[in-house]
Amino acid sequence: MVTDYKNWVPKGMVLSFFAIFAAFLLLFFVFGCTTVLKAGTVKTVLFWVFLALALVFCVVAFWILWLYRVFSYKGKRQLSRQVVEAVAKYVSIPDGGIALDVGCGSGALTIACAKRNPKASVVGIDRWGKEYASYNKALCERNAQAEGVSNVSFRQGNAVKLDFADETFDAVTSNYVYHNVPVKDRQALLLETLRTLKKGGVFALHDIMTVQRYGDMEAFAASLRRSGYHDVRVINITGGIFKSDLEATLLDLGGSRLLVGRK
Repeated sequence: MVTDYKNWVPKGMVLSFFAIFAAFLLLFFVFGCTTVLKAGTVKTVLFWVFLALALVFCVVAFWILWLYRVFSYKGKRQLSRQVVEAVAKYVSIPDGGIALDVGCGSGALTIACAKRNPKASVVGIDRWGKEYASYNKALCERNAQAEGVSNVSFRQGNAVKLDFADETFDAVTSNYVYHNVPVKDRQALLLETLRTLKKGGVFALHDIMTVQRYGDMEAFAASLRRSGYHDVRVINITGGIFKSDLEATLLDLGGSRLLVGRK
């Protein structure tokens, strides 16, 4: 049995953008370069509109394809694996303790944390929505079995309102999840996750924490420290830490940040 952690960029997304590019290219040739329309203002306008749209979606389609190849677990770069393992290094769970991974997807980070903490257990939750239809509980369980990891469990859950009491877990983690949740206040999502963390527990939360999505994360980290959290840091993972500056710019506009600390 081999692992299948899928790809953070769905293949369907790649195919969809290439299909849109092909459609606009076809419209450009039909209405702009043939005799379907007589020469005139309308034909000229359609010529330039469809050409512009074809060029735009050509660039976007090849950008999405590049993302797909960069994140692939089976490719040369394997950025997904590098990010998951780097986040897991910040997760220390006491023997007999329990951790929560929010938005576990295919189980990659859940399993990585469990492997680093074999005497603890890790719970992975996800809503496994239609946007990522190939991700599901059974896939997570197969990956855990393929990795030879038994100290994990998976269940359905929602990051907006976690079905756990306050101070349940010794560690909480998340990776590339919250920016996908359609809410205005993503700092509130972070607080909802941290609500379930025990006193003394650690957290490692990675996402595209741009100002547009998250607001001022340094101010948020300062507010956590004022409320009693310790060693809180917002780590910029560009500059070669997880990825190069160029990759960070092309992947997520340089917004990759890792929020770590202890309650």
